[in-house]
Amino acid sequence: MADDLFKALADPTRRIILDELTERSGQTLFEICSRLSVKHQLGISRQGVSQHLAVLEAAGLVETRREGRYKFHDLNTAPLRQIAERWPVGNASTPEESTP
Repeated sequence: MADDLFKALADPTRRIILDELTERSGQTLFEICSRLSVKHQLGISRQGVSQHLAVLEAAGLVETRREGRYKFHDLNTAPLRQIAERWPVGNASTPEESTP
């Protein structure tokens, strides 16, 4: 799972999509495309955004739900917490002190 997570976070467009979902979760594909175009001046197709969302969903960072004919995308930060818990920061004041 960590590989999918790091792959998803490696792309700047996907990080912008996560930023937008942080600002307002529960957006449709149309809303995300509009915000990327207007707010970030990204000329990316709906299909391109959809592919980015699929990568984010595979990594567990985005969850989708259907309501009628609409599909909403919600941010899920649980995978990020799992990564942070995997490598906890110790109490050492310098990196040299924590090296075995």
